[in-house]
Amino acid sequence: MKIVIDNTVPYLKGIAEPIAEVKYLNSKEFTPTAIQDADALIVRSIDKCTRELLEGSRVRLITTATIGFDHIDTKYCDEAGITWKNAPGCNAISVAQYVLASLITIALRRKETLLGKTIGIVGVGHVGKELEKLCTAYGLHVLRNDPPRAETEGDEGFVSLDTIAKESDIITFHTPLTKEGRFMTRHLANDDFFNKTRKKPWFVNASRGAVHDTPALLNALRSGKIGEAVIDCWENEPAIDRELLDRVTIATPHIAGFSADGKANGTRTCLENIERFFNVKIEKLKEVMPPAPIDSAIDLAGVTEHRIEYAILKSFDPLIVDKSLRENPDKFEWLRANYNHPREFAAYTVWNTTKEERILLNKLGFR
Repeated sequence: MKIVIDNTVPYLKGIAEPIAEVKYLNSKEFTPTAIQDADALIVRSIDKCTRELLEGSRVRLITTATIGFDHIDTKYCDEAGITWKNAPGCNAISVAQYVLASLITIALRRKETLLGKTIGIVGVGHVGKELEKLCTAYGLHVLRNDPPRAETEGDEGFVSLDTIAKESDIITFHTPLTKEGRFMTRHLANDDFFNKTRKKPWFVNASRGAVHDTPALLNALRSGKIGEAVIDCWENEPAIDRELLDRVTIATPHIAGFSADGKANGTRTCLENIERFFNVKIEKLKEVMPPAPIDSAIDLAGVTEHRIEYAILKSFDPLIVDKSLRENPDKFEWLRANYNHPREFAAYTVWNTTKEERILLNKLGFR
């Protein structure tokens, strides 16, 4: 068996070699010639698996270490008999923790509390569910919008997008990017949506860039219809809109799902897909593990206020990567490729907590 792998998929080198001939390429090296005799590809969202790449190859399986799969021409793959697999939910916890940390950062700057605010979650799949858990534990009121789920499960527990716009203090999008059909999400956050907002909500896009309409979001920010914005996913990446970069509160280069834990989950899922498809056993699969944090202890001794928030931002501070992007907007892809993947809350033990803090920190995922 021959497997061609994007060389930025982490924790992978040496794992599949016992069962296959493995070739590691960067995204620019994914050419028809380079993958022609491969049986399987392990890719990331930057690797465009198009007809032009795949036609005439012997590729039978494409497995991506990402939740999204819009970089794979699934229609062509289905026609050509090429199986494709994504990694649903692999980085859901990472994205949810990114959103909570970003909201806490804004709340602290504004000297406000998130407690009691209403957050509208648009798209309550893997990521939305994890975010709902965190927000509920933290004390926010959650509104959920997910038309496909509401159609399948019934309307109870879900609200309309209009309700999200009108009643939310914070609105966060966690939908896939779909460009057609009844549940199309491209430019779901458009002029019509922003014009319906009433509470100058904070807006978050950590799903796909084109889920928001950039000119519409800019208009909403200029006019004050949107009070704060956290943008991790941008239209036309890596050529991001510079005015939007200047206007948003927190700007990051599509790294919300880039925790070391989420990366390991995506890599592990790809290998499991290969095991099932080719009926092989990868003995080293259990070695796909992220490294421990440099310091896994968070000590609250001496921290006199905002102690829960201190623990959260100690594990991940969005302003660090925000600063990097603002200083180097032309290096969007470089910042992604060279990102120092943080560990998730579960990798940390928090010391010197009260009983009430311990209960909340456990609910958020800390030890």
